[in-house]
Amino acid sequence: MTIPKIHPFAFDPTYGMRLEELLAVEPPEEPAGFDAFWEARYRKALDVDPQPALSLSKLSHPDWHVLDLVYLSTGGFKIGGWLLLPREGRVKRGLVVGHGYGGRDQPDFNLPVEETAVIFPCCRGLSLSRHPPISENPSWHVLHDIDKRDSYIIGGCVEDIWLAVSTLATLYPWLSGHIGYSGISFGGGVGAMAIAYDERIDRGHLALPSFGHQPLRLKLPTVGSAQSVQEYQADHGNVLETLRFYDAATAATRIDVPMLTAVALFDPSVAPPCQFAVANAIRKYNEIFILDAGHFDYPGSAEQEAVLRDKIGQFFRVS
Repeated sequence: MTIPKIHPFAFDPTYGMRLEELLAVEPPEEPAGFDAFWEARYRKALDVDPQPALSLSKLSHPDWHVLDLVYLSTGGFKIGGWLLLPREGRVKRGLVVGHGYGGRDQPDFNLPVEETAVIFPCCRGLSLSRHPPISENPSWHVLHDIDKRDSYIIGGCVEDIWLAVSTLATLYPWLSGHIGYSGISFGGGVGAMAIAYDERIDRGHLALPSFGHQPLRLKLPTVGSAQSVQEYQADHGNVLETLRFYDAATAATRIDVPMLTAVALFDPSVAPPCQFAVANAIRKYNEIFILDAGHFDYPGSAEQEAVLRDKIGQFFRVS
């Protein structure tokens, strides 16, 4: 175990919890109408024609054809990103890859997948999908319309993932039933909500998932976007009314496809109990991979990440 002992934070990013305690964290009580809320949004998203537009990217890679991508999401929102196509083999699987709250400035060319069409969307307001007055700063982005349950920015980001799936299905109809999702941190939390209601996604990998167990997320000391939400709550006092409908752990109880979930014992940005609430809520076909720390450099991180990378490659392997 190489859980960091020295760190610059004024709080303990393990929250004093051992692995057995973390594995016992349950999702919070869910609000009435949770399923109706998300099912209605999903039906609305399915009615959107993504109208994908592709162009040759300035980026290049020996293993991948790289295309710049723009597609339409809900509300006519233009989503930018990239599409990678393998230079060798046929396209037999699709994969949507989410990003962390820092956004994304290029695709991840080192994904351990083959014969796969990979979309890297930038969720609305971030990176290639920047859209003033939505802030690109995670501490402000996470607050955009947080006082309005039906138009909170995170719901739109989930819809952007659904429309990325629609884009793959539009471009490559034979991939239906063979589209996966992989996301980290922000992308992990948004991904849990997307996978829970999208029957077109056949498997998912979530790493250090955010937005889990919102009541705990509001209480536990943290840095980053969660701290911003806590400060907003301190000023306004009504944020949980919205956040209960955007709880990745509540959504995860609905996931019934194979999952690989990576969670950390130490994390200053996404509290481990909140991560584990998501992982523990997935009742079927879920492998939980334990990292010593997340959102923080630590001895042994390269070795753990290498093992996880191999697992991801096996998980998304084309059969």
